[in-house]
Amino acid sequence: MIRYECDKCGRNMGPNDAQRFIVKMEVFAAAGHLDLDAEAATHDESSLANVIESLKKADPDEIEDQTYRAFRFDICDACRRILLDRPLGPVP
Repeated sequence: MIRYECDKCGRNMGPNDAQRFIVKMEVFAAAGHLDLDAEAATHDESSLANVIESLKKADPDEIEDQTYRAFRFDICDACRRILLDRPLGPVP
């Protein structure tokens, strides 16, 4: 049996609970398209080799965190209201 609870406050909810909401969030790098021509590629071949080598040694989760990450949360109505009021949380 799947148990649903608010990922924010921990309130228990049912699978068809009218007070259960799903929040989906994507975080991804904002870098635009990179134009690489053949001349630039051969000029920077050693740099590219260094990047590839460092990627081989890097933690895959850290690489993913720097490029793309998706989240899915179940939240209750009270937490939904707070989220809609301040989507990024309180101002520091």
